[in-house]
Amino acid sequence: MVREHAGSAPSGRRSEYAQLTRQAIVDAARDLFVRKGYFDTKVEEIARMARVAPATVYAVGGGKHGLLRTLVESGTTAEDVPAILARIESIEEPRELIGFIVHATRVKFEQWSGLMRQVVAAAPQEPSVREILRIAHDSMRGGLALTARRLAEMGALRDGMDVSHATDLLWLHLCNAAYFIRTDDLGWTLDASEAWLNDALPSALIGP
Repeated sequence: MVREHAGSAPSGRRSEYAQLTRQAIVDAARDLFVRKGYFDTKVEEIARMARVAPATVYAVGGGKHGLLRTLVESGTTAEDVPAILARIESIEEPRELIGFIVHATRVKFEQWSGLMRQVVAAAPQEPSVREILRIAHDSMRGGLALTARRLAEMGALRDGMDVSHATDLLWLHLCNAAYFIRTDDLGWTLDASEAWLNDALPSALIGP
């Protein structure tokens, strides 16, 4: 029994070290991607920042592509995502639901805009990055489609508007590209953007 217990300690330490190493590599990749862009970030730089060998970046993170995919997928499976979806399902008042999804997308934009700006910039030149961008878009569109379905179930949508059209309108207002237009091109603050969305989306979606 003593030998078995003693043997488990190094194994546990190895597992903990592996997790810490992986997290250091992922954190370094995110920092560099945001500051330098996907193409200008080198695996050697990620390795140096994470204090590992370049071969470890490939073995543990799958190189730049693997790390970018890991980062984006971590956003789609974050701990707060199930709570957001559950809240969408539970809200019973249309304007409250719109206000909630507006605020939720604003918070996500604040958390992820730095990385997503670089993903969008790299996607036209790199098919693998386009696939990663599609993963992010599919996840967000799924939440917007759920919001549209809930509005339809409440009987709140304007006459002649179906769930598909409502989802498109939510996407038009709440996708990252729309936020980039308001913040980067128009210079709006996120507070101003949220206030405008809380006026514009009910008018676009909800019937009298």
